[in-house]
Amino acid sequence: MYSIKTALLPSFILVLMGTFDCITTVIGLVYFGAVEQNPVMAGIASNIPLFTVIKLSATCCIAGTYILANKILNSSSDKTTKGFRYSSVLIKTTYIGLVIFFAIVVINNLFVLLV
Repeated sequence: MYSIKTALLPSFILVLMGTFDCITTVIGLVYFGAVEQNPVMAGIASNIPLFTVIKLSATCCIAGTYILANKILNSSSDKTTKGFRYSSVLIKTTYIGLVIFFAIVVINNLFVLLV
């Protein structure tokens, strides 16, 4: 049976939530006449394939950055320094912030689709 490495699970969750965001946004745009509220993405929202590629690419870049940051941090030879502890807390706090952000976005998208 295939098992996911625990180191990759947080990034998988970010990609999953970003994918839900993308899917619910595209459904809202195409079928419900919703409007993209992100001013950066609003200009390309009419081109659904490009919009999808950019949105999913950004999500994968975020997840990849999380993996690389953890890899660099855990390759440190001395894990008892203040710098290591501060960096570890910063990475974990940033991850929690991203998960909360994606959760709010997905809940908002679902609310727009259901109301």
